[in-house]
This record gives sequence, structure tokens and C-alpha cells, in this order.
Amino acid sequence: MKQFATLIKTLDSTNKTTLKVNALTKYFEQAEPKDKVWTIAILSHRRPPRPVNTTLMREWASELAKIPLWLFEESYHIVGDLAETIALVIPPSEESSEKSLHQFLDEIIKLKKQPEEDKKAYLFENWLSLNYYERFVFTKLITGSFRIGVSQKLMTRALSKATQIDEDILAYKLMGNWEPVKTSFNRLILEENKSDYLSKPYPFYLAYAIENEPQDLGTVQEWAAEHKWDGIRAQVIIRESELFVWSRGEELVSDKYPEFESFTEVIPDGTVLDGEILPFPKGEIGTFKDLQTRIGRKNVSKKLLEKTPVILKAYDVLEWKGKDIRSRSFKERRQILENLYTKTQDLDIPLQLSETISFSNWEEAAKERERSREVKSEGLMLKRWDSPYLVGRKKGDWWKWKVDPLTIDAVLTYAMRGHGRRSNLFTDYTFGLWDKEKNELVTFAKAYSGLTDAEFRKVDAWIKRNILERFGPVRSVKPQHVFEIAFEGIAESKRHKSGVATRFPRILRWRQDKKIEDANTLEDLKALIP
Repeated sequence: MKQFATLIKTLDSTNKTTLKVNALTKYFEQAEPKDKVWTIAILSHRRPPRPVNTTLMREWASELAKIPLWLFEESYHIVGDLAETIALVIPPSEESSEKSLHQFLDEIIKLKKQPEEDKKAYLFENWLSLNYYERFVFTKLITGSFRIGVSQKLMTRALSKATQIDEDILAYKLMGNWEPVKTSFNRLILEENKSDYLSKPYPFYLAYAIENEPQDLGTVQEWAAEHKWDGIRAQVIIRESELFVWSRGEELVSDKYPEFESFTEVIPDGTVLDGEILPFPKGEIGTFKDLQTRIGRKNVSKKLLEKTPVILKAYDVLEWKGKDIRSRSFKERRQILENLYTKTQDLDIPLQLSETISFSNWEEAAKERERSREVKSEGLMLKRWDSPYLVGRKKGDWWKWKVDPLTIDAVLTYAMRGHGRRSNLFTDYTFGLWDKEKNELVTFAKAYSGLTDAEFRKVDAWIKRNILERFGPVRSVKPQHVFEIAFEGIAESKRHKSGVATRFPRILRWRQDKKIEDANTLEDLKALIP
């Protein structure tokens, strides 16, 4: 634990990628194998289930610190991080534990089934016997929220330097549903285990948003264009007559989409398709809201399958007849995919082709992009015809050219403090629109991004002078400021007071030129629903 805590302290204290990679590399060279496996798991979001809820942790920490709970809660909202707050308020200790990281994690996993009094005793014992940073890391392991500015890609780079194994190979090894309690460092990283590859997906290739004008990319003929579908990015794998469906979040979701089992009867073994899972009610593409009825369901009932069927909109093939073909050009891969689709399109399977679109000039492409919402897409994808299928997010060959967001002018009504470096500022905002019949503001969205640091400080100073009421960490404020809110999608919702749910809301700009009477109404918002 001492070694892992030192690593986290180093990673958390710098923004320089080189220093982070060096610290991780040194750790992977020196740590014991079981600790290395758990570190890889933690940094790739494979954490053990939380054994204690945060409500109890806050109560117990305030008791141990001998301060009232209200004071702990106020401190927590100022600090912005529960583990850091606990590490600060509990009496300091100069002691240090000799237990390893994996020993702590074994104990934490077993703790979940223990009675409440045993959980409390375990936390008290460790909070009092660890120094400040070890206590901070220990609490992070308990809560499961490890955000330290280290991506899996950065971690993989360091692991590559420590083991001399190619980054792409490591990225592939770390895909899938391996569990840190059931594997070793040797098996996970160093060994070649062919049986492990039966269900394993490839690392996804991700696109950057287009930065300048599309004309800057060269001639339009160099690029394939297709619509950017708004569903769940997935790889569908058929190997040895078995089907596996992986989401981009590295979750095996085969059981959520039983419709795809029919692929095994008509698609050859050794095929991996990259595409988008889309809702397809009544024989046409639905909305993301339709798809949400399928997400998270443990059991997919016959009624749900009938109400919200899905299709795979395929746009790439990564493996063909058992061979990895990612190094071939996009044009070659598309030809294989189109030939496959031609042979299966008259069969009763939920597979469709994401059509590529050709243009004579960029003006034609822009017009197609403008009609994206008509075809239920988010814009266009631009892929260079000669591009291979790479790993992760790379610039140059794939770009997403999204349609301009929907926007509405809304009034700031509530605020909360932010997190991390913004924990002392009110930066999490709730916005309202006018209900014309009742002549009152009705909340419809929350947003916490889009302003500059200087603007956030200015709004924060105003909020602190204009608080009307307090509801725990939430503050209602005098309705005075108008902001333009952008969002990607919109749908009716019975769960929201406004009757509307927006997708990915964020602040576009502070409309200091407008009075609150000039803000939009709920009717204006609902008029944007397709």
C-alpha cells in the first residue's frame, strides 16, 4: 500500500504526461505481481464493489473526528472530495501500514458481506493506523471513485515501457472481462493464451471532432462519409459458432441483445463487426430514449423485444475468416463488409449497412450534414479511404463532423459547488424556462461546463451575494442571469418536472445582453422535439 500510495501521490501532483508515465513505469518495474494486476484493474475501471455506502462513511468519519455531522458535510462540500475530506478531518497519524495493495483489496472485497459493526471497526482501525496519503488512498479504494488524471492509454504506455511489449498488443490483452482476483500478471500480460482470445474484442478506433473547415482536409474524394449514428458503439464477434457483443465501455452485453444470435447462422466464423446498436421500433430508427429502455435491464422480456427491437448498423469489419484485417485500408475493409451484407440482406437478421456517401464537393457534404436530424443521426463521420483501423483516439484519418447543437436561452435558478479544483466555487448550475400559464420558471437542465475560468469566478461571486435558500449543498439564487444552453438531443420525459429531457446539456455562453423576461419558454423547448 505504501508503494501504491506514493504512486498515486506522484500522479496526482503533476499534469505532465512524461512524469506520470515515468512514475507508472517505475512502479510496474518494481511492484509485486499481484499489486501490479490490481493497479492495472483500478486504472482501467475494474474496481471491487463498494462495501460501505457513503452515508455511513460520512457519519462514521465525523464521529471519529469528534465533529458534528453538519460540520463534516459543510467541509465535504468545500473540499469537494469525500476521501480527501476524511483524510483531513480524522486526527493525523505518523504510522504506516506494511500490508500490500492486494491484501487491502482482498479485505475490502470480503468486507462487503460483513455486518455493519464490523465494517465500522475495520474503517476505524485503518483510518487511525494510516498516514494522511495512505488514508486518502485507502478511502478511495473503499468508495471506488479513483479519478487521478490517468487514462488507460497512458497507463498502457507505461506498462509497455516496463515490459517491452507493444502498446497495441497490451491494449488488446486488457480488453474483455478479466477479473483481477482470477488472473495473475504473468497470465494477463506476459503469457500468450489463445483460449483467452475467443471472445476478446479489439480496442476501438475513436475519432476527433473536426477542428477547422472540412476543406482543410483536402479533396472530398479522399474521404468516405457516412452518418454518425446515435446509439451504442459495439463490436459483434462470431468465433467458433459463438456470438459475443461488446460495448465501447468494455462491457460484455451479449445477453442484452438476443436478436443478434441469428448472426451465427449466416455470418462466417472469425468475423468481427464494428457498428452501432440502434433501436428499430416499427421498422425505422428510433431515438436514444427508445434504446434506454433496453440499457441496464437484467432480463430482456419478450414484450420489450417486441416493443423496442434493435439492429446493428455495421460500418467496419475488423476480423475476417479469423484474420485481423485492421491494417488493411478502410476501402478494402468496406468492400469485404459490403460483400457480406449483399449475401445477408435478404435474410431475416437485424443487420444493416451504414451506407457510405460520395460527394462532388464539400458544399454537398455540408448539405447532407444539415439533414442529419431528419435521418436520426448526429452528423457525419469522415474516414480517409486509405486509413487502417487504429487503436484509441488518433488525429488525421477519422473525424466526426457533428450537426450544430440545439440551443435555448434559460435562467440560472440553482447552484452547487464544483469538484476538484473548482470545489471552492459554485460552478454546477440548474436552469429554468418560463411556464407562460403559471408565469414561473420551471427547471429543465443542469450544466457545469462551457464558461471560462474568469466567467465562473464572476458568476460565483454573484451567487454568493444572491443566495435565497439553502437545500443541503444546493443554493437557490435570485433569478437574474440568462445563459444560452446547448444540447445534442431532446425527448419527452415523465421523469422531469418540465416534461422534457435534454441530452448532454452545457453552457454555450452567458447572455449578459438579455433580461430574464427574454428567456425562452417551455413551449419553445417542446417545439424542438422531433
